[in-house]
Amino acid sequence: MKSRQITNLLLLFICCTGVIYAQKNNMDITYPKTKKGQTIDTYFGEQVNDPYRWLEDDRSSETEAWVKAQNKVTNAYLAKIPYRDNFKERLTELWNYEKIGAPFKRGNYQYFYKNNGLQNQYVVYRQKSGEDAEVFLDPNTFSKDGTTSLGGLSFSKNGKLASYSISEGGSDWRKIIVINAITKEIIEDTIKDVKFSGMSWYKNEGFFYSSYDKPEGSELSAKTDQHKLYYHKIGTSQKDDQIIFGLDKKRRYVRGYVTENQNILVISASNTTSGRELYIKDLTKADSPIITVLDNFNSDSSVIDADEDYLYIETNLNAPNKKIIKTKISQPTPNHWQDLVPETENVLNATTGAGFIFTEYMQDAVSHVYQYNKQGKKIRAIKLPGIGSSSGFNGRKENKILYYSFTNYTTPNSIYSFDPKTGKSHLYRKPKVAFNSNNYESKQVFYTSKDGTKIPMIITYKKGTDLNGKNPTILYGYGGFNISLTPSFSIVRAVWLEQGGIYAVANLRGGGEYGKKWHDAGTQLKKQNVFDDFIAAAEYLIDKKYTSSQYLAIQGGSNGGLLVGATMTQRPDLMKVALPAVGVLDMLRYHTFTAGAGWSYDYGTAEQSKEMFDYLKAYSPVHNVKNGVEYPATLITTGDHDDRVVPAHSFKFAAELQEKQSGTNPVMIRIETDAGHGAGTPVSKTIEQYADIFSFTLYNMGFENLDFNLKK
Repeated sequence: MKSRQITNLLLLFICCTGVIYAQKNNMDITYPKTKKGQTIDTYFGEQVNDPYRWLEDDRSSETEAWVKAQNKVTNAYLAKIPYRDNFKERLTELWNYEKIGAPFKRGNYQYFYKNNGLQNQYVVYRQKSGEDAEVFLDPNTFSKDGTTSLGGLSFSKNGKLASYSISEGGSDWRKIIVINAITKEIIEDTIKDVKFSGMSWYKNEGFFYSSYDKPEGSELSAKTDQHKLYYHKIGTSQKDDQIIFGLDKKRRYVRGYVTENQNILVISASNTTSGRELYIKDLTKADSPIITVLDNFNSDSSVIDADEDYLYIETNLNAPNKKIIKTKISQPTPNHWQDLVPETENVLNATTGAGFIFTEYMQDAVSHVYQYNKQGKKIRAIKLPGIGSSSGFNGRKENKILYYSFTNYTTPNSIYSFDPKTGKSHLYRKPKVAFNSNNYESKQVFYTSKDGTKIPMIITYKKGTDLNGKNPTILYGYGGFNISLTPSFSIVRAVWLEQGGIYAVANLRGGGEYGKKWHDAGTQLKKQNVFDDFIAAAEYLIDKKYTSSQYLAIQGGSNGGLLVGATMTQRPDLMKVALPAVGVLDMLRYHTFTAGAGWSYDYGTAEQSKEMFDYLKAYSPVHNVKNGVEYPATLITTGDHDDRVVPAHSFKFAAELQEKQSGTNPVMIRIETDAGHGAGTPVSKTIEQYADIFSFTLYNMGFENLDFNLKK
């Protein structure tokens, strides 16, 4: 269906001698001129040029030189913005408060995560009753620059052994280290080449984990498509780890986890990010077979709990908004399922703790939580501290107290304790942030998209803001992969609000805010709905005088980076600034890198059909940059170790924009070194990045100076 012709007749490399010239706000910008090759792909008889294919080689010296040249230009531009350092100082000041997570008990210790304020990574502490807390794991000591982070932590049943995974430079590839949890001493060789994996212990004997074979070529960009589940027995070598599942056929994502009672191994397997098979294995019997629960990818189901006789499963099988069923372990297939908590008009997310089931429902992207017993009887609606997002209510059966968090766009994340017998909540930890939430408000609105669909959006701003069309505004969106954007507090947003900025979040189709139908309405041949929803959000903000095109920035990361790229190429007149981060921007080739083919449920692929190829090409940001168009001021951000959405997407998009941009709006790319898709990014790097993003945004909206005395 697709033949590829690669002539490899690359033009002379002119990265540092050839230039493209632009001027903005009296700043001279000399872009490095990116060489163009003659690579041609043929799809259904149509030839497509890919002149910047060479930028996909993350190991080449030419790509390295290009990255350095681009960063040099970007850094020089940002350094001249007069209030860049003010943003960095205020972000640092506001970020510097103690952050403590909810405690959890393992063995004789209670563990919790804590950050003193500006530590690059959270530290894991532990304490016994009546004793002072001590450091258990400090990821800040893993590397000098804070770029090695803690990926996960898991304990054996008795709490005497533990395993933790680390990520180096932001990579999705992990290493697993096994320790004596009492002495904190490493007891085995490091397990390497692990990816997209948890660690689930079986008793005190070993744990299950998942990984791919090491790919040929670049480990940051080479395709990975056969995930396998392994069992590591303590005291043995990794080479002797047993493959439990994944050899019969290729599956891109495989996960295994042991139920709390240690009786059942649950295995889920999928080829895309939506739809999965489900299997179980009886761990109480030696050499027991793997039993099929669901043998297709038509739904998403997960085992949330198990007792001696029953499985409890959250599923969207014949229930787009999800429900909870129970079924006998001896009869696990859908024809034996019994509804326990029926589907409602709102989307369900379930947890278990203290022997109860907790259902969190999203109603217009806001949390509502209910408590059920194992017989499916509703015990109570849980009174939350306000309107916002709640998560937690999970723990082991023996827990007497559970914990949950609550936040919204103006309320910092606070931890509450919850007594499941009485239903009463008490404030456990409230952070002391130097930000006066009472000065700000959030308003939920519903606007109409192009096809008449009503879309919710939450707009946050300083009380008393004059809606005169001149307020600097960031419109944020995602719109994909069944992911929901719910209200949450962040320091970076707080700093933006302090300067008089408006922050708007649109709950676009493609997300999970209204269940499976909402998700599917923004996938494949309906993906344009997502961009139309975002465009309509911008038009609403302009029409209602929150802002105007001169003062509007659009922002999104990953799939949201695609959203920004597609929106700015379709409607470059609509915004002044575009901020695509770690974006999926080459829609004809995204599936050829790492596990990207797993995103095909949302996107489709160029080889799928001529109709799909034409559709993808029509909105693919890299393929829709036109000569002579004035695009908004653009700051593209990515990481050189991003092995989920490889940085070549951003590299190609930057090259296209810099070559074809008309007018004086700058096109910059900021490439973070030793950084990946976002997880584990050091605090210091995050502060620097957002100081640059906010400075770039406001400077290109025409703000020559800012009064940082207004921050309070």
